[in-house]
Amino acid sequence: MTIDDLTGKTGEWLRGEGAMSDVVLSSRIRLARNLADRPFLASASQTERTEIYRTLVDEITQTPTGADAMVVDVDDLDTVDRGILVERHLISHQHACGEGSRGVTISPDETQSLMINEEDHLRIQGLRSGLQLEAIWDDINAVDDAVSSRLAIAFDQDLGYLTACPTNVGTGIRVSVMLHLPGLKYTKEIERMARAARDMRLAVRGLFGEGTDAVGDFYQISNQTTLGKSESAIREAFSNRIIPKIVAYERQARETLIKKRTVKLDDRIWRAYGVLSNARRISGDETQSLLSPLRMGIHLGRFDRFGIAALNEMFLYSQPAHLQRLHGKSLEGQERAIARADYLRERIGAAT
Repeated sequence: MTIDDLTGKTGEWLRGEGAMSDVVLSSRIRLARNLADRPFLASASQTERTEIYRTLVDEITQTPTGADAMVVDVDDLDTVDRGILVERHLISHQHACGEGSRGVTISPDETQSLMINEEDHLRIQGLRSGLQLEAIWDDINAVDDAVSSRLAIAFDQDLGYLTACPTNVGTGIRVSVMLHLPGLKYTKEIERMARAARDMRLAVRGLFGEGTDAVGDFYQISNQTTLGKSESAIREAFSNRIIPKIVAYERQARETLIKKRTVKLDDRIWRAYGVLSNARRISGDETQSLLSPLRMGIHLGRFDRFGIAALNEMFLYSQPAHLQRLHGKSLEGQERAIARADYLRERIGAAT
């Protein structure tokens, strides 16, 4: 499997399946782990980083779950290919922009990616569309057990797993759910939701996590601390309380729009369709903002020119790295905006 193979399909996080998929785009669990006999990356020399990378690749590919994985040396990739992996949520921005020996192993179905030498020696990530935290946990817990059986992992009997960032000490778990919340945004309830989430010590971020803003009404909700909480308690809170409550608020807001602001809602949906169908140049942020009401319209049965699969494809392939891969060359500024508009018009025409 190569990066070319990855770009031939939409990717796991945009399959549009799983529980509550009208609101929940994807769910992710990430475990932070470090080797017991090696320095943390902030103190590691380039030689030590390379040794850590080679050790982890060798051991991961010997495990049952890693035998079929694609191994990618991120340091050897060009900017576009690194962007492909970020846009598919297989590596973080930090990993893409880092320096020195680092890489990732990716399962054939893109439900698992193991980042090597990101912030910690190893970040075990499970990703699925919709709300599927228990299925993800079963997968990555098996990976964690397999790796831990082959390597000594940094662990303290009192503190738990030792990590580069103090907020990850303990279980090392970070649960993150990607939500599409246009109803709350249009009814001006989104800020209240964000404040309530922060009061519960949850992080609210944009599409690509830390350091990104919410564009296109997409929000990531994740836990901020792990110390003193079990993996099961964190998962249970997200699966049974936090996310279902936000989803219920979003669905209620959408129903309010249908009942009380029908014309305004439909106008927003069809104006977005009109712009996307006719624009001659368009930015990435504007594209996401216009696809957002169409996504809501599809799920509410108020837009039927194409389905969620076609919309998700447009969402992914209009992003910078995927767009440049489609064109087979680097695109800058206005050239990229023109190419994006051309792609959207062509794809919408084929879908309708």
